[in-house]
Amino acid sequence: MNRRIEFHTHTLLSDGALLPSELIRRAVVTDHEAIAITDHVDFSNIESVIRSAKRAAESSTELEVLVGAEVTHVPPEKISKLVYKAKALGAQIVVVHGETLAEPVAPGTNHAAVTLEEVNILAHPGLINDEDIRLAHQNNVYLELSARSGHCLANGHVAQSGADLLVNTDCHSTELISVDEAQRIAEGAGLGKEVAKRAITQNAKTLLTEIT
Repeated sequence: MNRRIEFHTHTLLSDGALLPSELIRRAVVTDHEAIAITDHVDFSNIESVIRSAKRAAESSTELEVLVGAEVTHVPPEKISKLVYKAKALGAQIVVVHGETLAEPVAPGTNHAAVTLEEVNILAHPGLINDEDIRLAHQNNVYLELSARSGHCLANGHVAQSGADLLVNTDCHSTELISVDEAQRIAEGAGLGKEVAKRAITQNAKTLLTEIT
């Protein structure tokens, strides 16, 4: 039986509502195989966030906790520098906060992210263009179908891209979902049943294997 793997969450280390330990416990109860703590980072807080995420991961005994970071509202020309720094500090997974329709993300953010092999996921990329979709596939960057209100507005566009996809919650509190709920979100974005299943199971397991 497939269990849920969640790659995009936030805690009190940035703008989430829960301590890492509480989020981890909720992931256990909702039958997750693994969960990534990917709090928002820029140049002002990256060291402290990754250090704390490491401590949370090391203290977990009930499921696999991945140390991550979401590079957020960083000028496109500086994204690569912060991504490399996150990896050097020990982040297993790096998410870049894409050009969602819900926030005024700087144009060029999507492009800066998908040119980097060190980026694992471009979160909620909004109306991503064909060239950046091609680069994402070339550099093994997954595009996200988001369960989060606002960020989900372009899910249909992303689902039609033909890119390698994942379904994430962008959890900030208690929004973790089941495999069945993730399947419904993917199908609701326009994916066929088998393609949706691949996004939430096969793609998730492939990425988990790559980064652990």
